[in-house]
Amino acid sequence: MLEIADPIELERPQDKLIRRLCATLSGYLDPSQIDQCVRAYEVGAAAHAGQFRKSGEAYICHPVSVAISLAEMRMDANGIMAALLHDVIEDTPVSKKELADQFGAEVAELVDGVTKLSKIDSKSHAEAQAENVRKMFLAMAKDLRVIIVKLADRLHNMQTLGVMPPAKKRRIARETLDIYAPIANRLGMNNIRQKLEALSFEAMYPMRHAVLNSAVKKARGNRRKIVDIIESTIKNRLHEAAIKCDVAGREKNLYSIYKKMLNKKISLADVFDVYAFRIFCENVDTCYRVLGVMHNLYKPIPGRFKDYIALPKANGYQSLHSILMGPYGVPIEIQIRTHEMHRMSESGIAAHWLYKSDDDKTESFQDRANEWLRDLLEIQKSAGDSLEFIDNLKVDLFPQEVFIFTPQGSIIKLPRGATIIDFAYAVHTDLGNACVSARIDKQLVPLQTKLENGVTVEVITASWARPNPLWLNYVITAKARSGIRNYLKHFKQQEAISLGRRLLEKELQAMHLHLEHISKTKIQALLQIMSKLSLDDLLEDIGLGNKMPFLVAKRIAQDDMNASIKLNDNEQAQRKPLVIKGTEGMVITLAKCCRPIPGDSIIGYFNPGKGIVVHHHECRNSSVVRKKQTNWLDVEWSQDVTGDFSVEIRIEILNQRGALATIASTISEQNSNIENVTVVDQDDRICVDLITLTVKDRVHLAKIMRRLKELSIVLKITRIKA
Repeated sequence: MLEIADPIELERPQDKLIRRLCATLSGYLDPSQIDQCVRAYEVGAAAHAGQFRKSGEAYICHPVSVAISLAEMRMDANGIMAALLHDVIEDTPVSKKELADQFGAEVAELVDGVTKLSKIDSKSHAEAQAENVRKMFLAMAKDLRVIIVKLADRLHNMQTLGVMPPAKKRRIARETLDIYAPIANRLGMNNIRQKLEALSFEAMYPMRHAVLNSAVKKARGNRRKIVDIIESTIKNRLHEAAIKCDVAGREKNLYSIYKKMLNKKISLADVFDVYAFRIFCENVDTCYRVLGVMHNLYKPIPGRFKDYIALPKANGYQSLHSILMGPYGVPIEIQIRTHEMHRMSESGIAAHWLYKSDDDKTESFQDRANEWLRDLLEIQKSAGDSLEFIDNLKVDLFPQEVFIFTPQGSIIKLPRGATIIDFAYAVHTDLGNACVSARIDKQLVPLQTKLENGVTVEVITASWARPNPLWLNYVITAKARSGIRNYLKHFKQQEAISLGRRLLEKELQAMHLHLEHISKTKIQALLQIMSKLSLDDLLEDIGLGNKMPFLVAKRIAQDDMNASIKLNDNEQAQRKPLVIKGTEGMVITLAKCCRPIPGDSIIGYFNPGKGIVVHHHECRNSSVVRKKQTNWLDVEWSQDVTGDFSVEIRIEILNQRGALATIASTISEQNSNIENVTVVDQDDRICVDLITLTVKDRVHLAKIMRRLKELSIVLKITRIKA
């Protein structure tokens, strides 16, 4: 145990703190474990010797204060040691290896998980912070104690924020509100969340905090009589029903009052118009009995009842909530829960250490936290950078849930406003990637349909289906957004490789060669010359238009691959055209300027980084393309091309009532769909419109145009080709 020889040093703050820590630890740890914690303190104190906080106190006071917070949660010995040492890797010369040698790999990993990245090549402070949070989540996935230590660390930093400059105070407080308080909430640690929110509110808006605090104190004095009357009435009614419960008035914290005033644009008087009470019961059955008693005592307000016992929140929170109309016409908010549920709501994941006897209950909290972390890990693997990961995390940290049923009866929780696509990705990423439509309560609905509470959703998939970039406009869950982005990123790469292979094979066939017959040695030599690591990298470059397939084929055909390539003037003209179907995907696109359709004479243009853009031969832009001989290639439509293709027509019609409706119904009768209508000119007699519609090919378009010309209201009709 700790021994301090010099009585003069008894007054040091760190000595008082370590004694307090040892006293707390003695309540649940073995003496040998406490000795290990003291040794960790001594190593930390030696490492931080000469370092001081801005408040002037020795730096070691901060890690000890963090350890005390964790000891009050009954954190295990390794967690306490990690708290005492959590800044040594970042702020002192002590390495992770040294910690592992002295205290074991587990403590070293915990400290490393909490440690910020010291040398990070970031463009901004935001990126550095984002990378730190991302690293912390990776460590959390291995060991949940990392986030418990980090939250206790952040709490003490917020408690000692007073000496910081105002700008830095606001920045740290904003980060706490954006990331750490929601994480505490997500892990069910309500007590820490409320403390972090209160401290952040005071640091960000000191004047608003002071005014609101003063007004709340004044209002509470005026309310005391009504609170006492309601509380007494509730207790008497429960006593009459022979139900043993504890009743307590619930105080709203300042930040939640401020947020409600801000979001709902209401005054303090309106917020304080609701009187809140908690009723604590022995078991779940009693909770529902109490609910019945309360609804008989005061009339419930319709639509304001929530059963979080049967359907817990994502963070494991359980309680019955009901708003009642009380005496004097004042609303009363009642929360009914068991004592155990209350402990869980206050401590969340930390209850695993606080209440070891309730292993079966804390297990569900652990499972929920681990499930959430698994989802975040999946998201971070496909996130492009740390800022994208943080955006996804923020989306995930602020859910207002709806509960959706699968056809098998399983319940899926989603944020309010989630769509069919969000649901599909929540079930499984592969289901999301292959979904084409869905049934809600056996009725067919489009994919962008927003889901309501309690519906049953059956997702319909197809083997040919793939995510659409437009989905990103209406999905709201981080998992769906990340899954779509990840698929599209890799799908474009695969498409580019496939197109690159087709282009190179076509050029090699013109030279009576085949790619599979080229020796590995020759391919390796080619990759070295082209500075590529693999053949797929080279094919991707060809497919994206960064390398000309003819030049690559020419180099392969040469005996001396290092020799410079000289093109004959007629060589490109003699090559066979590339056959396209128009549905290849993102690496072959149809130009919007001329909108080519099957049957048109077409030309392909290599757009570096994007692939091939197909133009109509009569398009004005194609004349510019032809001047760049090395960047274009001959293409032609496949014989078995299928699908719908956009085309634009210019139509002059008589300006009379119902004319556009007649045009639309005529187009619809010809199995075509109108995508867009733009009025370009209009007077009392004539209206000129540009209509974008879908057709199968030139024959289909000609048929539509003939039918439109037969209408008496149509004066002139032409196709836009440029």
